[in-house]
Amino acid sequence: MRIIAGSLRGRRLNPPTTLPVRPTTDMARESLFNILNNYVDYEDCMVMDLFAGTGAVSMEFVSRGAKEVTAIDINGQCTDFIKSAAQQFGVKNLHVVRADVFDLLKRAYKKFDIVFADPPYSLENLGALPDLVFEHDILTDEGIFVLEHPREYQFEEHPHFWQHRHYGKVNFTFFAKKLDE
Repeated sequence: MRIIAGSLRGRRLNPPTTLPVRPTTDMARESLFNILNNYVDYEDCMVMDLFAGTGAVSMEFVSRGAKEVTAIDINGQCTDFIKSAAQQFGVKNLHVVRADVFDLLKRAYKKFDIVFADPPYSLENLGALPDLVFEHDILTDEGIFVLEHPREYQFEEHPHFWQHRHYGKVNFTFFAKKLDE
């Protein structure tokens, strides 16, 4: 998988095949960032990547100039790979944390401009993630939460629902702390 744009454009991430991940496709990642480009000034952006897996989304934010990116994953192989890739690319503003996302959300004390989550599609409480993000108030006032999920999930009735996009089997639902009225 390659980094699509920014200072690391064209660099390749070559995760071991033993990682227990389902990486977001290059096409879906490109589409995601095409949407975010219209709403986000990356240079001032604090980002949290939940269920970071290979770190491809984290690296894409770093490459586009995000001020700081925090990548969270419970799997040690994933966090080790992300740290290794960051070191290989000379990345200094990517913080990698090995933690359970649900425990971390309960004790998070920082606020982020963007929170991205790409949980395993089989995750039992995937549908609870939007509520947890807003309940624990980890977004800045203008913050955006993006959830990647299978098509079986619908979030249009959520009070912070903003928009939904799908690219093949990949679905992104965007939530905003403050919705335009």
